[in-house]
Amino acid sequence: MSDRPRVYLDNAATSWPKPESVYAAIDRYQRQLGAAAGRSAYQEANEVERMIDRTRRLLAETIHAETPQRMIFTSNGTDSLNLALHGLLRPGDHVVTSVVEHNSVLRPLRHLEQHADVQVSRIGCDGRGIIDPDEIRAAIRPTTRLIALIHASNVTGALQPIEAIGQIARQHELLLLVDAAQSVGHVPVDVRAMQADLLAAPGHKALMGPLGSGFLYVGPRAQQHLVPVRQGGTGTQSESDVQPDSLPDRYESGNHNVPAIVGLGAGLEFVRQRGIQALRQHEQTLTDRLRDGLQSISGIRVYGPSDRNDRVGVVGITVDGWPPQELATVLDTAYRVQVRAGFQCAPLLHRALGTAQQGGTLRLSLGAWNTTEHIDSAIEA
Repeated sequence: MSDRPRVYLDNAATSWPKPESVYAAIDRYQRQLGAAAGRSAYQEANEVERMIDRTRRLLAETIHAETPQRMIFTSNGTDSLNLALHGLLRPGDHVVTSVVEHNSVLRPLRHLEQHADVQVSRIGCDGRGIIDPDEIRAAIRPTTRLIALIHASNVTGALQPIEAIGQIARQHELLLLVDAAQSVGHVPVDVRAMQADLLAAPGHKALMGPLGSGFLYVGPRAQQHLVPVRQGGTGTQSESDVQPDSLPDRYESGNHNVPAIVGLGAGLEFVRQRGIQALRQHEQTLTDRLRDGLQSISGIRVYGPSDRNDRVGVVGITVDGWPPQELATVLDTAYRVQVRAGFQCAPLLHRALGTAQQGGTLRLSLGAWNTTEHIDSAIEA
């Protein structure tokens, strides 16, 4: 192993390191509190319940949700998306989605298409990886129930015109599901401005929480249609064997992953203190430096939008003569530059970009802790 310092540029997979406050919050819970949430009334259990409520409130504030109760805790972004898709769609329904999506959307929809008589239209994108809202509008049918789209691409970093698509959804009385895995915490997210009915994300990326944390926002229009995909104990209405109808209990059966939720709360506090706009400006500056440096090297092709306002801090590249997986191995072993190679769980987008045959792309993804020194090390490598 090289004795060079570690250069972590895989923040689209998970952010690292976490703020010290995240480690401290998890450690304090595990060592000093240790109680389940919503199950007992002794002092430590009550404190845990307050911590859970605070994280829920911080999440609601971050995405401008109507009430904290509309924030459903899940185990990750994939769990959130599965709850939305399996809980909402019925036989005969039609869904409009895109080739830009992550497998967390593509695979549930393919399963529902194969096994539940759900029809799916997958809209293409341009060379930057951006969807045309007019193509979304053109794909709508009388049986369409849902538009399901990613907000920011985990391959190219491209930000989709979600607000324009939200207007289309409302005009046609359709529900809108937004996959915000690569946007929330990186850019301002407002579910009401987007007119999103459901918004799913993990907590362990830009929100700085640990793995095992995630959430689903359930808006007023979606609530009446979304059925739980599991039932069980909630710590409320325990005298009844009927699943509660109230939020968030309707969708939160079983013990919460309290260490992850407590850590997420500390991560949200960090993001709020730093400010999402300040974090975005930091990432934009570094991403511009990275893209400019890479584009100056012969044989490298950079994918995604050139306009900094149309993307997040994700840069996908190909290098002439280098399979992406081989290049990633060399960067780590020789230079300690850590990136992701391959399809990034987005096979249809790689087909659209023409990168599938060569095994995908090399992805460099930035976060709050990256520096100009990290960027320069990656370019020099």
